[in-house]
Amino acid sequence: MPKVTFTENLVRHIDCPACEVDANTVAEALQKVFAQYERLGTYILDDQGRLRKHILISVDDNLLNDRIHLSDPVKQHSEIYVLQALSGG
Repeated sequence: MPKVTFTENLVRHIDCPACEVDANTVAEALQKVFAQYERLGTYILDDQGRLRKHILISVDDNLLNDRIHLSDPVKQHSEIYVLQALSGG
């Protein structure tokens, strides 16, 4: 099963331990995590269900391609990393 891991910065603000979920896409994986940690969903996705601008996701060391529908495929042993993007100078 794909493993979803959140950076320590996110874990510090919201309860979201790493977990394994049965999923075929990033969207499916996140929805299963959000079912367990409901508050996390509103932090990661906006009110349209799209990835918020300050969040990045990588799947097997590749940045997510579909930030709107989160349709990027995941494999049984994929590593999905969710991190907060930093900005500023």
